[in-house]
Amino acid sequence: MSKDIKKRIEELRKEIIKHNKLYYEKGAPVISDSGYDKLMKELKELENRHPEYITSDSPTLTVGAPPAEKLKKVKHTSPMLSLESVNEESEAEHFDETCRKDLGKKDVDYMCEPKLDGLSIELFYENGVFTRGSTRGDGMVGEEVTNNLRTISSVPRKLQGKDLPKRFAVRGEVMMHIKDFQALNKEQTEQGKDTFANPRNAAAGSMRQLDPSITAQRTLNVYCYRILDTSDKLPDTQEKCLDLIKSLGFKISPGAKHCKTMDDVIKYHHDLEKKRDELNYEIDGVVVKVNRLDHQEKLGRRTTNPKWAVAYKFEPRKEVTKIEDIAVQVGRTGLITPVALMHPVEVGGVTVSRATLHNMDEIERLGVKIGDYVKVQRAGDVIPKVTEVIKEKRTGREKAFHMPVKCPSCGTKLEKEDVFYRCPAGLACPAQLKEAITHYASKGAVDIEGFSDKTVELFHDKGLINSISDIYTLKREDILGLEGWKERKINNLLRAIENAKDVSLDRFIFGLGIKNVGKHIATLLAEKYGSLEKLEKTKEEELLRINEIGPEIAVSITAFFSEKKNVGEIEKLKKCGVKIREKKIKGKLAGKKIVFTGSLQTMSRSEAKKQVEAEGGEALSSVSDNVDFVVVGDKPGSKLDQAKKKGITIISEKEFKKILG
Repeated sequence: MSKDIKKRIEELRKEIIKHNKLYYEKGAPVISDSGYDKLMKELKELENRHPEYITSDSPTLTVGAPPAEKLKKVKHTSPMLSLESVNEESEAEHFDETCRKDLGKKDVDYMCEPKLDGLSIELFYENGVFTRGSTRGDGMVGEEVTNNLRTISSVPRKLQGKDLPKRFAVRGEVMMHIKDFQALNKEQTEQGKDTFANPRNAAAGSMRQLDPSITAQRTLNVYCYRILDTSDKLPDTQEKCLDLIKSLGFKISPGAKHCKTMDDVIKYHHDLEKKRDELNYEIDGVVVKVNRLDHQEKLGRRTTNPKWAVAYKFEPRKEVTKIEDIAVQVGRTGLITPVALMHPVEVGGVTVSRATLHNMDEIERLGVKIGDYVKVQRAGDVIPKVTEVIKEKRTGREKAFHMPVKCPSCGTKLEKEDVFYRCPAGLACPAQLKEAITHYASKGAVDIEGFSDKTVELFHDKGLINSISDIYTLKREDILGLEGWKERKINNLLRAIENAKDVSLDRFIFGLGIKNVGKHIATLLAEKYGSLEKLEKTKEEELLRINEIGPEIAVSITAFFSEKKNVGEIEKLKKCGVKIREKKIKGKLAGKKIVFTGSLQTMSRSEAKKQVEAEGGEALSSVSDNVDFVVVGDKPGSKLDQAKKKGITIISEKEFKKILG
């Protein structure tokens, strides 16, 4: 099973990289946007379920694609992130529940906007004048397309109004309306040229022209929806941000609506889905954003997407196939997942033969039996998903599926946790142990070249490795004589193992396989604590003060280091010669916790926060005993009184700038 999964992941990466090159570099896509989306979503789902196969160069860890070599590269004023997708009402409700829980609020309001199907761009203005425009690229660096954007009438050359910000950057979407797309394709056909697959590809191709006169011949529109940077103070909600964007002369997302509850969001989504075919532009869902910007900041972000927004997609196409059997797979953390093995069927241009059934509650909800004909979809988060049983096609020979009582790998009795089943044996379970060792040696973790899942399986079966630390005790004579292992291959592996003894803290934390701790969280922890010893001693309440770490992650981390076996294994690794490179916290504010109150005169609050983080400090939103000092601007709030009561050092904006030098 793990071999098939790894093979599928490698196939998906290769396919996505190929399409990125065709789309971003050659401007000649051969797959629809939805088809590309489905490939990416399947890869995300597989990597989420099997983090041991994540590599640092995976398309899921980048946004978009590298900028084309023929266009000048431009660094964005602020990261241009992608969005996580949800497809069902229950998933949207779960997003709402998570936001309310993490914010500690009974109610959270949202701003909803149509998910425009175009090319994402940044527009940058200095003293109100348009000076630079760029594509999203990889989210951090894009392609400069300023002259092409100047040919579009909906891109203001100069911002409207008085008292314009000295600096203003906004994110938008370049789109081609359906009637203009049809007219363009008609013209392409008449001239004997290749036609475009869809309006988005036409818009993207138009933006990447080296000759702006070609772009000028095409009817394009730009709709803007997010302020990326400004020298002025930001409004306090997304709704007001849209009002500001509109007042400055931009077109904003058509039909955007403020929704007070998730019920309102769901109604808006369903109403818009019904109208989708009547619109003159392509949309594939609704973007749902937490309305208040301070709430957005508190919720934070993951590596490539924000936690405060989701793309709530419309209903995808479905296909019918037969479930020939249901198997179970054991994950690295012991989670038992039922998987439907299906008669191969093409769904959205991809042939699929298996689909996750998630858990027994999902099987019971669907009423799935072995031998059933079912509807399968690939959309949103997809690996393929069974959505419906066609009960009319039943013959009476179908069999009910029952979760095994014991782990199929080690025979340990399974435990039920909420709606899931889990093998509690941990590293005593061969499947979990092998997955854990493979994960530790993977490219994204300690990175032992040549230590593949096949190698792990062979060495474990031969009794050579029964723990992670056993990797470092392997000897030449142990391996020599094993099938496929000769002198050169053995030398390469032993050299790679020796090289892997020197490992950075973030990679080592990720390699430990702590539940809920991916690469991004591992990097956050390394930057926060600097050493493994400090992380081992940390408490839940301290972890919860770190932006992006919630209760579930905090519990996982403290539980891992409170387990004697885990601490013992770390000590064994050190005795084997593993040296964990500590992360030095540098900067003039290294380790300092700072709170701002009142309006700053020479910089925005977001700029001040960036300065603090750049100097190794941490900008907090509330006053507590561990705050080092409070920076006071004009008209300070209650935080000043709280700081005085606690005896915390209070400094002016001028003194703060002096510290920064």
